[in-house]
Parts: sequence; structure tokens; C-alpha cells
Amino acid sequence: MRSTYLEVVSMGGVALCIGFWTRAKGYDQDERGNAERRALFVGLWPPTLWLIGQSLRELEKKKLKRVGGRGKR
Repeated sequence: MRSTYLEVVSMGGVALCIGFWTRAKGYDQDERGNAERRALFVGLWPPTLWLIGQSLRELEKKKLKRVGGRGKR
């Protein structure tokens, strides 16, 4: 898995959270709280995925230094 994939998925998680949150406004008052909680739960994913992606990016850099900068995959 590459770091770029996790960063893209993280940005997708932000879009999904915003989509859930705006969609929650269309529900009646009884169901709105549950829909907003779902949006907040999904909103917790992007920072985690982004940090995992950054950690992978550091590992990729170390691997390239060790190999001598040859053969990007």
C-alpha cells in the first residue's frame, strides 16, 4: 500500500462526512441526531488515515535512501 492511496482515501472521508452531515439536515428531528452522530463518526477517520499515510511516506523515503534512490515503485 502506498502513502498516496491513504491520503486520497482520507480526503474522500472528509467528503463523505460532509455529505452525511448535509444529508442529516433533511431528516426530521427524531432521526437527525443519529444521522449527525454517523457523520461525526465518519469524520474521525480522515486524521487517522492521513497520519498512517504520512508514516508510510516516511518509510518509503527510508527505503529509497537504503536502496540508493533507484527503482521507484
